[in-house]
Amino acid sequence: MTLPAPLAPYASRPEESRGRLHREAESASRSAFQRDRDRIIHSTAFRRLQYKTQVFVYHEGDHYRTRLTHSLEVAQIARSISRALGLNEDLAEALALAHDLGHTPFGHAGEDALAAAMREHGGFGHNDQTLRILTRLERRYAGFDGLNLTWETLEGTVKHNGPLVAPLPSTIAEYVTRHDLEISTWPGAEAQVAAMADDIAYNNHDIDDGLRAALFSVRDLAEVPLVGPVLREVSALHPGIDEPRLIHESIRRLIDLMASDLTAESRRRLAASRVDNADAVRALGAPVVGFSEAFARQAQGLRAFLFERMYRHYRVNRMASKARRIVQELFRLLLAEPECLPTEWRLATAGAGTSVTARLVADYIAGMTDRFALDEHRRLYDRYAPT
Repeated sequence: MTLPAPLAPYASRPEESRGRLHREAESASRSAFQRDRDRIIHSTAFRRLQYKTQVFVYHEGDHYRTRLTHSLEVAQIARSISRALGLNEDLAEALALAHDLGHTPFGHAGEDALAAAMREHGGFGHNDQTLRILTRLERRYAGFDGLNLTWETLEGTVKHNGPLVAPLPSTIAEYVTRHDLEISTWPGAEAQVAAMADDIAYNNHDIDDGLRAALFSVRDLAEVPLVGPVLREVSALHPGIDEPRLIHESIRRLIDLMASDLTAESRRRLAASRVDNADAVRALGAPVVGFSEAFARQAQGLRAFLFERMYRHYRVNRMASKARRIVQELFRLLLAEPECLPTEWRLATAGAGTSVTARLVADYIAGMTDRFALDEHRRLYDRYAPT
C-alpha cells in the first residue's frame, strides 16, 4: 500500500482550517476536506451534472463529455498534480468536483441567455450560482441550508479564476458580509491547481469531442501548437496505428505533457517565493501555480484553434442559438406566470417582488439538466404535450 506523501509547508491542512459558517463536531474518521468532498458528491446538484453538457447537448451522443465526466477528469488531474507538489489532495479534489455546480443547462449558451434575462435583476454568473448552491439551495441538513463547507473550499470555489473585484456578484457580495472569504487575494495553492486542471481537462477533451463530432480532423491538427508534435511522435513510434488509438494515445500524452510543465513551473515559483504556509501563498499577490511562459503561449495557440474550429463552428452555433431561445422563453414565461412553476417554487414566489421572483426563476432554470429543460419547454409551449 502506498502511503500519502507528506504535505509541503505551503499546503492547506485540515486541522488548521478556518472552519465552517455553522459549527459542527469534527468527524472521527474523515478530515474536514474529505467531508467537504463527500458532501459535494452526495449533493443533488452534483448528480444533475450527468445531464448537463459543455459543448454538445446530451442527446447528440453518449460519448461526449458532460459536466459530470468533465468534473471527474478535472478531479483526477488535480489530485495527481497536488500529490506531486505536496499539496492537500482532498481539498484539490473537492474544489475540482464543485467548480461546475452552478452551470446552467446547455453550457455557456444557457448561461449567456440567463445572464441577459437577469441583467435588470442582479445578474447571473455560474460562479455566483455555485456559491448559491453550496450555501443556500442544497437543503439536505437539519441545522442549515447549503452544505456548510469549510472556509478553504468556499474560498477556492469563489476565487476559481483568481481574486475578485467590485462590483461583486449578488450572492458572493451578500455571503462575504457574514463569512469573509478574502476575495481580493489569490486562493490557496490547491484551488490554483484545480483551476489549472480544469484548463488541462477541457483543452484535451474538447480535442477528443471535436474529432468525434467531425468538426475537424486529425490532419487539421498537424500544425496546431502542442498537439501536432505529439501526433507526429505517436505516429513515428507506432507506424500504421489506427486513428482511434492515435487520438487516445496522443491526448493521453498531451495531458501528461501539460501536467508535467505545470508541475515543474509551479515548483520553481514556490521555491522562488519561499512561502512556508498556506496563508503566505494567498499574500503573494500572484499565482504560484501555472504553465511556463513558453508553454502558456503554445497552449494559447491550441485554444485559438479550438475557438475558431469548434466553438464557432456553424453546427455548434446553431445548437447554441436553439439553447438560448429555450432558456429565454422559459424565463420569460415563468417570470410572467410564476403560477406555472412547480408547487414548492410557486409558493416561494408568493408576495415576492419582480426581482426576487426573477432570482427564483433563474435558480429553477439553472438547476435544470439539458433533458429537463427541453421537456419543460415542450410542456409549457406545446399545446398537445402533457403538463
